Amino acid sequence: MVDEDTQEIVEAEVVEDGIDSEKEDQTTVLLSLEQLIKSHIASIDKLRDESRKYKLMLEDALINDQVYQEHQKAAKEATKQKTSTKQQIMRQPANVQISNKIREMSSELKDKQMALSDYLLEYQRMTGVNEIEGEDGEVREIINTAKVVKKK
Repeated sequence: MVDEDTQEIVEAEVVEDGIDSEKEDQTTVLLSLEQLIKSHIASIDKLRDESRKYKLMLEDALINDQVYQEHQKAAKEATKQKTSTKQQIMRQPANVQISNKIREMSSELKDKQMALSDYLLEYQRMTGVNEIEGEDGEVREIINTAKVVKKK
C-alpha cells in the first residue's frame, strides 16, 4: 500500500523527433504511390491484352464474311489507283520542293517544341510558377507530362 502523501505524479510528454516522423510519412506516401503506379501499369497491360483478344475476334468475323471480302478487294484496287496517281503528282518538281519544305518545317517545329519544353521546365523550377504569359498577352499553363515505357 502506498501512502498518498508520498505519491508524486510526474507528467511527461512523449516527443517524437519531427524529422523522423516526417521521413516515415514521406516513405509511406512514396511506397503507396509506387504501389499505385505498379497496379495501374498492371491494369493497363491487362486491358491491352483483353483489347487485343477482342480485336482478333472482330478481325476473324470480318475475314469470314464474303461481302466484306469482296468490298475489301475493291477497296485495295481503288487504293492502288489512288497511290499510283499520288506518286505521279508528287514527282512534279514543284511538289517535290513543297514536300521537302514541309519535312524541313516539321523537323524544325519538333526541335523548337523540345527546346521550349526544356525552357519551360527550367522556368517552372526557377520561379515555382505554373503559368506564363505569351507575347500575345494570353496566359498559358505549364503542364508536365510523363509516361513509362518498358526498358529494353
